Amino acid sequence: MTEPTSNTSDPGDFLSGSRPFTIMGIDPGTATVGYGVVQFTPRDQFEYIASGTIQTPSTMSAGKRLSMIRADLMELITLFKPDILSVEAIFFFKNAKTVVPVAQARGIILEVAANFDLDTYEYTPMQVKLQIAGFGRAEKPVVQQAVARLLNLKEIIRPDDASDALALAVCHARMSHVVDTSMKNATVIKVAETIRTERPRRHRTAKKT
Repeated sequence: MTEPTSNTSDPGDFLSGSRPFTIMGIDPGTATVGYGVVQFTPRDQFEYIASGTIQTPSTMSAGKRLSMIRADLMELITLFKPDILSVEAIFFFKNAKTVVPVAQARGIILEVAANFDLDTYEYTPMQVKLQIAGFGRAEKPVVQQAVARLLNLKEIIRPDDASDALALAVCHARMSHVVDTSMKNATVIKVAETIRTERPRRHRTAKKT
């Protein structure tokens, strides 16, 4: 498991009178599981907490890799204490060999969530792109920049798996009923319009300062 890239700001910075929720997004896989943690306060206020990946060696058997994912995810949940898990749904895979290990990893993730009595929600890549960038077929660099902007980060989160996980966390907040609709729509449009005027750029790290 990579060391989390985290933000140590005081959770008390949130708007008074609104209870913040901690959401952990999970981008499932066997070789790499991305995770991203955000704190969300109605109305549409986000705070980046941490992100990173769980990486399993290819030399391990499938069972041991899943066991490693389980142990690391339990450690992360214990550390960050999320209220909700947002997991990418299996929507479409061109390669049938890919869908099986991803499904196995998702099974482990759902089992761990159940052990912690965490509510778990699933979203397709198209749903995530629509909520983050305002367009269901947005390219990955556009979504990554939108995530960074929404979380007030100066740089794009790396690696991609971690950024995808953060997008899942933000997507859940925006899909839930606690987000103010007018505020949500205004933010999506503003982010999408800003990104159209810029070319995607590569960044080494994403850490709030």
